[in-house]
Amino acid sequence: MPIFQLTNDILFPPVSLAEESGLLAIGGDLSAERLLCAYRQGIFPWFSEGDPLLWWFTSPRLVIFPEEFHVPKRVARYQRKNNLTITGDLAFTEVMHQCATVRKETGDGTWIVGEMMEAYKRLHLLGYAHSVECWQNEQLVGGLYGVSLGKVFFGESMFSRISCGSQFALIALVEYLKRESYKMIDCQMTTNHLLRFGAREIDGSEFHTMLKLYIGDISPQGHWMGNEKNTK
Repeated sequence: MPIFQLTNDILFPPVSLAEESGLLAIGGDLSAERLLCAYRQGIFPWFSEGDPLLWWFTSPRLVIFPEEFHVPKRVARYQRKNNLTITGDLAFTEVMHQCATVRKETGDGTWIVGEMMEAYKRLHLLGYAHSVECWQNEQLVGGLYGVSLGKVFFGESMFSRISCGSQFALIALVEYLKRESYKMIDCQMTTNHLLRFGAREIDGSEFHTMLKLYIGDISPQGHWMGNEKNTK
Protein backbone atom coordinates (compact mmCIF):
# COMPACT_ATOMS: atom_id res chain seq x y z
CA MET A 1 0.00 0.00 0.00
CA PRO A 2 1.20 3.57 -0.59
CA ILE A 3 2.45 5.75 2.24
CA PHE A 4 0.35 8.89 2.24
CA GLN A 5 1.93 12.35 2.15
CA LEU A 6 0.06 14.72 4.47
CA THR A 7 -0.78 18.25 3.39
CA ASN A 8 -1.47 21.38 5.43
CA ASP A 9 -5.05 20.16 5.91
CA ILE A 10 -5.69 18.47 9.26
CA LEU A 11 -6.70 15.16 7.71
CA PHE A 12 -5.44 11.57 7.80
CA PRO A 13 -6.13 8.68 5.42
CA PRO A 14 -8.35 5.85 6.68
CA VAL A 15 -6.47 3.73 9.22
CA SER A 16 -7.45 0.61 7.26
CA LEU A 17 -4.86 1.69 4.67
CA ALA A 18 -1.91 1.42 7.07
CA GLU A 19 0.91 -0.90 6.02
CA GLU A 20 1.39 -4.22 7.84
CA SER A 21 4.09 -2.50 9.91
CA GLY A 22 1.57 0.13 10.96
CA LEU A 23 3.04 3.00 8.93
CA LEU A 24 0.22 5.13 7.56
CA ALA A 25 1.47 8.59 6.55
CA ILE A 26 4.41 10.93 6.35
CA GLY A 27 4.78 14.67 6.80
CA GLY A 28 2.48 17.26 8.28
CA ASP A 29 3.36 18.82 11.60
CA LEU A 30 3.03 18.30 15.35
CA SER A 31 0.52 21.05 16.01
CA ALA A 32 -1.92 20.43 18.83
CA GLU A 33 -4.82 20.34 16.37
CA ARG A 34 -3.20 17.64 14.23
CA LEU A 35 -2.12 15.56 17.24
CA LEU A 36 -5.64 15.59 18.69
CA CYS A 37 -7.07 14.62 15.30
CA ALA A 38 -4.57 11.75 15.10
CA TYR A 39 -5.11 10.39 18.61
CA ARG A 40 -8.86 10.46 18.20
CA GLN A 41 -8.39 7.90 15.41
CA GLY A 42 -5.69 5.88 17.19
CA ILE A 43 -2.89 7.31 15.05
CA PHE A 44 0.37 8.37 16.70
CA PRO A 45 3.66 9.98 15.59
CA TRP A 46 6.87 7.97 15.92
CA PHE A 47 10.19 8.87 14.35
CA SER A 48 13.87 9.27 15.23
CA GLU A 49 16.19 12.26 15.08
CA GLY A 50 16.82 13.19 11.45
CA ASP A 51 13.90 11.13 10.12
CA PRO A 52 10.80 12.62 8.49
CA LEU A 53 7.64 12.88 10.57
CA LEU A 54 5.99 9.44 10.45
CA TRP A 55 2.44 8.52 11.54
CA TRP A 56 1.39 5.02 12.60
CA PHE A 57 -1.68 2.90 13.24
CA THR A 58 -0.57 -0.50 14.51
CA SER A 59 -2.63 -3.69 14.55
CA PRO A 60 -2.98 -5.70 16.69
CA ARG A 61 -3.07 -3.09 19.43
CA LEU A 62 -2.06 -3.64 23.04
CA VAL A 63 -4.60 -2.18 25.46
CA ILE A 64 -5.45 -2.28 29.14
CA PHE A 65 -9.07 -2.37 30.21
CA PRO A 66 -8.98 -0.93 33.76
CA GLU A 67 -11.31 -3.61 35.15
CA GLU A 68 -8.90 -6.33 33.89
CA PHE A 69 -5.81 -4.72 35.38
CA HIS A 70 -4.01 -6.66 38.10
CA VAL A 71 -0.79 -6.11 40.05
CA PRO A 72 1.75 -8.95 40.20
CA LYS A 73 2.32 -10.09 43.80
CA ARG A 74 6.05 -9.31 43.70
CA VAL A 75 5.38 -5.73 42.59
CA ALA A 76 2.69 -5.27 45.27
CA ARG A 77 5.06 -6.51 48.00
CA TYR A 78 7.85 -4.24 46.81
CA GLN A 79 5.50 -1.25 46.69
CA ARG A 80 4.44 -1.78 50.33
CA LYS A 81 8.09 -1.80 51.46
CA ASN A 82 8.96 1.54 49.89
CA ASN A 83 8.20 5.04 51.11
CA LEU A 84 6.82 6.44 47.88
CA THR A 85 4.81 9.48 46.91
CA ILE A 86 2.71 9.59 43.74
CA THR A 87 1.74 12.83 42.01
CA GLY A 88 -0.02 13.86 38.84
CA ASP A 89 1.10 16.65 36.48
CA LEU A 90 3.66 17.93 38.96
CA ALA A 91 6.72 17.41 36.71
CA PHE A 92 5.50 16.75 33.17
CA THR A 93 8.57 18.12 31.38
CA GLU A 94 10.98 16.27 33.67
CA VAL A 95 9.11 12.99 33.13
CA MET A 96 9.44 13.38 29.36
CA HIS A 97 13.12 14.23 29.74
CA GLN A 98 13.74 11.19 31.95
CA CYS A 99 11.89 8.89 29.55
CA ALA A 100 14.24 9.99 26.77
CA THR A 101 17.38 9.98 28.93
CA VAL A 102 16.89 6.51 30.43
CA ARG A 103 16.40 5.01 26.97
CA LYS A 104 19.64 6.60 25.79
CA GLU A 105 21.50 5.44 28.90
CA THR A 106 20.44 1.84 28.29
CA GLY A 107 21.54 1.98 24.67
CA ASP A 108 18.09 2.25 23.16
CA GLY A 109 17.15 4.89 20.65
CA THR A 110 14.44 7.40 21.46
CA TRP A 111 11.64 9.03 19.53
CA ILE A 112 11.34 11.70 22.23
CA VAL A 113 13.36 14.25 20.26
CA GLY A 114 13.23 18.01 20.77
CA GLU A 115 10.33 18.50 18.36
CA MET A 116 8.27 15.86 20.19
CA MET A 117 9.13 17.39 23.56
CA GLU A 118 7.81 20.77 22.52
CA ALA A 119 4.66 19.31 20.94
CA TYR A 120 3.61 17.35 24.02
CA LYS A 121 4.47 20.22 26.33
CA ARG A 122 1.98 22.27 24.32
CA LEU A 123 -0.63 19.54 24.73
CA HIS A 124 0.11 19.49 28.44
CA LEU A 125 -0.39 23.24 28.76
CA LEU A 126 -3.71 22.84 26.93
CA GLY A 127 -4.81 20.14 29.40
CA TYR A 128 -4.63 17.09 27.11
CA ALA A 129 -1.25 15.54 27.97
CA HIS A 130 -0.61 14.35 31.52
CA SER A 131 2.06 12.75 33.64
CA VAL A 132 2.21 10.57 36.72
CA GLU A 133 5.29 10.85 38.92
CA CYS A 134 6.78 8.48 41.49
CA TRP A 135 8.95 10.11 44.18
CA GLN A 136 11.26 8.64 46.79
CA ASN A 137 12.89 10.99 49.31
CA GLU A 138 11.91 13.95 47.10
CA GLN A 139 13.69 12.38 44.13
CA LEU A 140 11.85 11.56 40.91
CA VAL A 141 12.40 7.81 40.52
CA GLY A 142 9.71 6.79 38.04
CA GLY A 143 6.89 8.07 35.92
CA LEU A 144 4.89 8.00 32.73
CA TYR A 145 3.09 10.39 30.41
CA GLY A 146 0.42 10.24 27.74
CA VAL A 147 -2.63 11.86 26.19
CA SER A 148 -6.18 11.79 27.55
CA LEU A 149 -9.23 12.09 25.28
CA GLY A 150 -12.74 11.30 26.42
CA LYS A 151 -12.53 8.08 28.42
CA VAL A 152 -9.31 6.82 26.81
CA PHE A 153 -5.74 7.34 27.98
CA PHE A 154 -3.04 6.95 25.32
CA GLY A 155 0.18 5.94 27.03
CA GLU A 156 3.35 7.30 25.43
CA SER A 157 6.34 6.35 27.54
CA MET A 158 7.51 5.52 31.07
CA PHE A 159 10.78 5.33 32.97
CA SER A 160 12.29 3.91 36.17
CA ARG A 161 15.22 5.00 38.29
CA ILE A 162 14.48 2.33 40.91
CA SER A 163 13.14 -1.18 40.55
CA CYS A 164 9.46 -1.00 39.51
CA GLY A 165 9.39 2.83 39.51
CA SER A 166 7.38 3.03 36.29
CA GLN A 167 5.13 0.21 37.44
CA PHE A 168 4.20 2.11 40.60
CA ALA A 169 3.21 5.06 38.41
CA LEU A 170 1.15 2.74 36.21
CA ILE A 171 -0.67 1.31 39.24
CA ALA A 172 -1.56 4.82 40.43
CA LEU A 173 -2.67 5.80 36.93
CA VAL A 174 -5.08 2.87 36.66
CA GLU A 175 -6.49 3.53 40.12
CA TYR A 176 -7.22 7.09 39.06
CA LEU A 177 -8.71 6.09 35.71
CA LYS A 178 -11.01 3.60 37.41
CA ARG A 179 -12.33 6.32 39.71
CA GLU A 180 -12.94 8.54 36.68
CA SER A 181 -14.72 5.73 34.76
CA TYR A 182 -12.14 5.49 31.95
CA LYS A 183 -12.73 2.61 29.57
CA MET A 184 -9.34 1.87 28.00
CA ILE A 185 -5.61 2.56 28.04
CA ASP A 186 -3.80 2.39 24.71
CA CYS A 187 -0.34 0.88 25.17
CA GLN A 188 0.52 0.91 21.43
CA MET A 189 3.23 -1.77 21.34
CA THR A 190 3.11 -5.22 22.96
CA THR A 191 5.60 -5.88 25.78
CA ASN A 192 5.83 -8.75 28.27
CA HIS A 193 6.13 -6.11 30.98
CA LEU A 194 2.58 -4.86 30.32
CA LEU A 195 1.10 -8.29 29.65
CA ARG A 196 1.93 -9.18 33.26
CA PHE A 197 -0.47 -6.43 34.39
CA GLY A 198 -3.39 -7.69 32.32
CA ALA A 199 -2.82 -5.87 29.03
CA ARG A 200 -3.98 -7.77 25.95
CA GLU A 201 -3.96 -7.42 22.21
CA ILE A 202 -7.06 -6.57 20.20
CA ASP A 203 -7.50 -6.19 16.46
CA GLY A 204 -6.92 -2.72 15.06
CA SER A 205 -10.43 -2.49 13.65
CA GLU A 206 -11.91 -3.35 17.05
CA PHE A 207 -9.66 -0.77 18.68
CA HIS A 208 -10.78 1.88 16.19
CA THR A 209 -14.44 1.08 16.85
CA MET A 210 -13.90 1.37 20.60
CA LEU A 211 -12.34 4.80 20.18
CA LYS A 212 -15.52 6.01 18.50
CA LEU A 213 -17.52 4.71 21.47
CA TYR A 214 -15.26 5.97 24.24
CA ILE A 215 -14.16 9.35 22.88
CA GLY A 216 -17.00 11.82 22.78
CA ASP A 217 -16.32 15.10 24.50
CA ILE A 218 -12.62 15.96 24.23
CA SER A 219 -12.61 18.91 26.61
CA PRO A 220 -9.21 19.29 28.30
CA GLN A 221 -8.84 18.11 31.90
CA GLY A 222 -7.11 20.71 34.00
CA HIS A 223 -6.76 18.90 37.34
CA TRP A 224 -5.19 15.53 36.65
CA MET A 225 -5.17 13.36 39.78
CA GLY A 226 -5.90 16.44 41.84
CA ASN A 227 -2.46 17.89 40.99
CA GLU A 228 -1.33 17.22 44.56
CA LYS A 229 1.09 14.88 46.28
CA ASN A 230 -0.51 11.70 47.58
CA THR A 231 1.53 9.30 49.68
CA LYS A 232 1.02 5.65 48.79
